[in-house]
Amino acid sequence: RHGLSIGIERTGDDFFLSIKAQGKLTHRDYEQMTPMLDSALAEVKHPKVKMFIDGTELEGWETRAAWDDLKIGLKHGNEFEKIAIYGNKKWQEVSAKIGRWFLSGEVKYFENENEAITWLNE
Repeated sequence: RHGLSIGIERTGDDFFLSIKAQGKLTHRDYEQMTPMLDSALAEVKHPKVKMFIDGTELEGWETRAAWDDLKIGLKHGNEFEKIAIYGNKKWQEVSAKIGRWFLSGEVKYFENENEAITWLNE
């Protein structure tokens, strides 16, 4: 079982995205998710996005899917204020550090879901 579950909440120019990633993500997973994200953010001139990623069931990416993920960061990187990555694997913490290179906002890794959500709402 693999894929992305996405929740998008909008208040004015502020967006809260919640993503749950499961299994090994594929290019097809991103083909389905990317248009939804692009469409939601295109409606607002200067969107401000906070994102919560639950990676506790994430096993990784196929090579093409990893490229898709990077392209989203490059395209929308200036729109993200904060990204909280909730996970349970050391490579996820390293990924959060690498993500900081491509995004203008803050990226932080958490092993506690409540702490991640509290940080996003500060």
